[in-house]
Amino acid sequence: MDNLTIMLIERMGILLTFAFLLTRIPLFRQVLDREMHMGTSILYSLMFGLFGVAGTYAGIVVKEESYMPAFWIFSLAEQEMIANSTLVGVVIGGLLGGPLVGLGAGFIAGIHVYGLGGFAALPIGLSIPITGLLAGYVARFFSQERVISPSKALFIGMFAPVIQMSFILILAGPPDLVKTVVNVVGIPMVLTNSISIAVFTTMIQIALKEEDRKAALEAERAFTIAERILPHLKMGLTPQTAHAAALLLQHEVNAAAVAVTNREQILAHVGAGGDHHLAGEAIRGELNRRVLYTGIIQKGLNREVLSCTKNNCPLQAAILVPIREGGSVVGLIKLYFRRPQQIGKVQEALAKGLSNLLSNQLTLALTEKMKSLMKDAELRMLQAQIHPHFLFNTLNSIVTLIRIDPQLARHMTIQLGTFMRLNLKLTSSPLISVRQELDHLYAYLEIIKIRFSEQFAVRCRVDEGVEDALIPPGTLQPLIENCIHHGLRDMPIGGEILLQVKRQPRQVIISIEDNGAGIPAEKLAVLGKVPTDSEDGNGIGVHNVNQRLVSLRGPDAELLYYNKAEGGCVVTFSLPLSGEESA
Repeated sequence: MDNLTIMLIERMGILLTFAFLLTRIPLFRQVLDREMHMGTSILYSLMFGLFGVAGTYAGIVVKEESYMPAFWIFSLAEQEMIANSTLVGVVIGGLLGGPLVGLGAGFIAGIHVYGLGGFAALPIGLSIPITGLLAGYVARFFSQERVISPSKALFIGMFAPVIQMSFILILAGPPDLVKTVVNVVGIPMVLTNSISIAVFTTMIQIALKEEDRKAALEAERAFTIAERILPHLKMGLTPQTAHAAALLLQHEVNAAAVAVTNREQILAHVGAGGDHHLAGEAIRGELNRRVLYTGIIQKGLNREVLSCTKNNCPLQAAILVPIREGGSVVGLIKLYFRRPQQIGKVQEALAKGLSNLLSNQLTLALTEKMKSLMKDAELRMLQAQIHPHFLFNTLNSIVTLIRIDPQLARHMTIQLGTFMRLNLKLTSSPLISVRQELDHLYAYLEIIKIRFSEQFAVRCRVDEGVEDALIPPGTLQPLIENCIHHGLRDMPIGGEILLQVKRQPRQVIISIEDNGAGIPAEKLAVLGKVPTDSEDGNGIGVHNVNQRLVSLRGPDAELLYYNKAEGGCVVTFSLPLSGEESA
């Protein structure tokens, strides 16, 4: 018995070496990765059935208590039986492919064993497909596992030869011969078959884990590739950007050729087939249209599917990767290969990762662009709300002066024209220098002096070195106007407004104060933060100024209002100094 066990292990070791080499073949691993359907079930059945046949040939002929170590066995005498490892391939097939595969592989191996003859040909031939079928049903209890663990496979493998021995004891004869042979081969077959099934399962697990690691590496490589081609695609799909992206992809992906398209035509093609896959050609074929419509990665595994009419085209397969931007497919990346077999799980993982990364990044870039455009439109709308307010007040003053002092009304009209021309120049940009804003304010004050010559005076104290700090245009004028129309409204004479612009190491502090009536307590906390009701609209003007300051210069630029103890109001805010501004 010991010698028989050793001989079976040696024979099975040769088959397991063959199995190990089989798991190194990419095609075998691709078969393992495919989803189970009728085609793959037949392929699994054939593959593991043949492995079962090989296990039969690696068996040892037993005649009563003696055995013959011949390797190739073509027929058995009436008193002979073969101690075999047929069940290894059949059980593995059932565990991987389910009942249908186990039954199919068992049927192939069982027919072969039955054809060899011997007193146990019928029970062994029947037990093999039944064991494969049972192994497939047992595997359903572990369906959450991609491949059943070796420890579980070892346990299941012990029962497979036990079932076979049971069939022999029940169906074979004569009884004395059956008992003698079963006593000789029973334990060696249980040991060798169970260990071999566990080892074979371990090999398959290792092979699949290697594939997973490769797929993970390809996903990481896809991230690197996406980072490198993204700057080109962000510039838009043009022949120049498409050619640069295709060159980079062909080098990184090791594809036979790479093409980049928009929705209508090929923008660039790099690599094999460039003599007839020409830039500028219209996109043809159902497969291309399907990817553009659905946004789902597709594979083309022959020239006809790829819509290539050139008979000697070296490109026989391709992966079509959609380029999505904001939920819409804007183009394709085609990764071409010379043979369909070159498209495996690794290449599919790379294509999927590349598609997701590019689409996500392009969508984010589009979102940021749209946010920028919306923010710019919002700011321009806020500016437009302030300028008509000042214009209406000034025009009302001119109407009044025309009756009282036509010459002064003429001068005021000229000053208003100067102010508006300067205003048009400044509001074309979201930020201007403090020097430009002060020039704009001084033009405004020239008009104000005419309107309120006796009521108040405006003084300005500006530190050196603050001129280059950046401020939203039209910020100071509404704040000064607010002081005039609210703080100094009830002061016919003696009003004062003080503007101070102070430089600090990292910021510029701007404050405007008056000696007027101050701000009512109920408005002080919300002034600038929300639009407030006002007869002349200044509540809206101050709110818009605050919104632009916070949007363009950050939360630290928010307007802060407080009343002075001696009377009057102060509004202050800060502007950051960037590195260039503070140099």
